[in-house]
Amino acid sequence: MRNAIFFPLAALFLVGIMNIEPAAAASLGRYEVFGVEDGDMLKMRGGPGTGYIVIVGLPNGTAVRVHSCEQTGSTRWCRVSLERARGLKGYVSWAYLRKI
Repeated sequence: MRNAIFFPLAALFLVGIMNIEPAAAASLGRYEVFGVEDGDMLKMRGGPGTGYIVIVGLPNGTAVRVHSCEQTGSTRWCRVSLERARGLKGYVSWAYLRKI
């Protein structure tokens, strides 16, 4: 009886500390960069604000997966990963994203 309670609780604890999420819950969906002026790119940054280092520039039409968003000052910043290079993650302004 003791093991019947202990093992499920231990499993829940391990899942909690490993921060495992179902694949569907890990993303708010697919979006694309839009509204950036010709000759310019949306800056993907290392954190949610203009004070963070620029990781890469994203031209209009770039597909990203949005994982979460947060408000910093007057700007809503979203943590994203690139569709074609999922290991590349950073933050972009929500104002330049639209659902695809």
